Amino acid sequence: MPPKPRQVRIESKSAMNAMQQLEQRSDEELQKETRFKAAAQAILGTRAAERMDAEQARVHFRAAIAAARPQERLQLRRMAEASLALAERRPGDLKAATEKLGGTPPTNRQLLMLRVMGIIAPPKSAGLPRRIGGIVLVLLFIIGVIALGTGIVTLISLPFGGGLGSARWFYGFLLVLVVLGVLAVLGRRRQRTARAKVAEQRASMYGGKR
Repeated sequence: MPPKPRQVRIESKSAMNAMQQLEQRSDEELQKETRFKAAAQAILGTRAAERMDAEQARVHFRAAIAAARPQERLQLRRMAEASLALAERRPGDLKAATEKLGGTPPTNRQLLMLRVMGIIAPPKSAGLPRRIGGIVLVLLFIIGVIALGTGIVTLISLPFGGGLGSARWFYGFLLVLVVLGVLAVLGRRRQRTARAKVAEQRASMYGGKR
């Protein structure tokens, strides 16, 4: 009897190692993976969910569950629930599914951002009116940001005579682009760190409790 728990631990460790190695591969390489097909398809499913592509995520997780061993399927179903909740912008379900997995639940800030995404970029299942409303909100936001940038440029130019005229709209737009560029650089750095953390957490979830 003692060897049996040891075998489960060895299999668990092997699954974790496989998942960690596969995380470094491209989508094309994962599609061709046959030895650890379940893990590869699960990673593709989570990546599709991060791109907010619920349909593709569902396809990959179905393939992962079909290729998995019986003791892996429950954990994969839980991973699918969490990933689909993310892809379909369901903050409450995402938090509950992550807690079931035993992972770190999303922060309140992350859940708020997901709610905002659900408003400005609702899933396809939300219907046409909501999706049109999201586009309108994005356009209004862009106009508001450019107007704010123009206002800041106008205020800065006042001590110098404020003679920018209609060019203030151009400089306002330029200011917005600079700010967005800085935020994009900072966001990429944080995203790389977050992805590394998520990959490690995903590997522990896949190779953790059965």
